[in-house]
Amino acid sequence: MTVRDPIRLGLIGYGAIGRHIEAARIDNAELVSVLVKRPRDAGLLTHEPDRFFAHRFDAVAECAGHEAVRRHGERVLESGADFLVTSVGAFTDTALFDRLLAVARTNGRRLILPSAGIGALDILSSAAVGGLDSVTVTVRKDPSAWKGTIAETLVDLDALRQPHVVFDGPVREGARLYPQNVNISAAAAIAGLGLDRTRVVIVADPTIDTHVVELEAVGAFGRFTFKEDVAVSEENRKTGKLVAMAMVKSVRQLASTLVVAA
Repeated sequence: MTVRDPIRLGLIGYGAIGRHIEAARIDNAELVSVLVKRPRDAGLLTHEPDRFFAHRFDAVAECAGHEAVRRHGERVLESGADFLVTSVGAFTDTALFDRLLAVARTNGRRLILPSAGIGALDILSSAAVGGLDSVTVTVRKDPSAWKGTIAETLVDLDALRQPHVVFDGPVREGARLYPQNVNISAAAAIAGLGLDRTRVVIVADPTIDTHVVELEAVGAFGRFTFKEDVAVSEENRKTGKLVAMAMVKSVRQLASTLVVAA
C-alpha cells in the first residue's frame, strides 16, 4: 500500500491567518518554516528570506499582504512549490499576475487563489464557463476597518451614523485603493468577469460590527446572490475570522485524499 508523504508547507506571514494555520496541525501536512517581516528568528520563524528558501517546500501560503506577493512570489514558484495567495488584490497589477503565471507554468507548479474570505467562488467560476453579464461585490465593514485607508480623506469615519459608500467602481481600482480590505473582490473578479468588468461597492457601515459581503451575478446560467455575515478577527479588524478558517481548509485540501468542492 502506498502512503502519501506529508506535504511540506511554508508560510509567509504570521498574523491572524498564519497562526491559525499553524495551530490547526493539519493531518498529512508538515509546517517547515515561517517567513516574517521583522526580526524574530525563533523556532520555525525567520525574517531572512535566504534561510526560509533554503528549505524544500511543496506549497507556500502567503498571509502577509500585497508586498509579500510581489517580493517573494516568483521565488516560491521557482523553488518548486505551489503558491497559495490570500492577498489577491496584488493581482490588480496585471504584469505581476502574468509574470507569476508564466513562472508557475515554466516550473510545473500552480498559482492557487483560495476562496479565503468569500464563498460562492465555485458557483461563480462555473457560471463563467457559460458566460457572465454582470458581477457585483458589495463589502460592508464598520468604520474602524477603513481607518488607514483613503476613506479617511473622504468622510469623517468617527462621526458616521449611517452607512456611507466610500467606493463604487471597477475592482481593479477598488482593490488598489483599499488593498487590505477587498482581496475578496479581486478573487471574485478573477473567478468571473475580470478586474475591469466586475463592480465593487465598498461601504463604511456604523450599524454593524461584522463583515458583510454580498455577491450578485447574472449570466447565461441565470442569476444568483450570495451573502455572508462573518465575525471579525480579534487580531486584525480588517479581516474576518472566516479567512483563517478557509485557509486551513485550503491547505487541508492540498494534503487530503478527499477533496470537496474543488
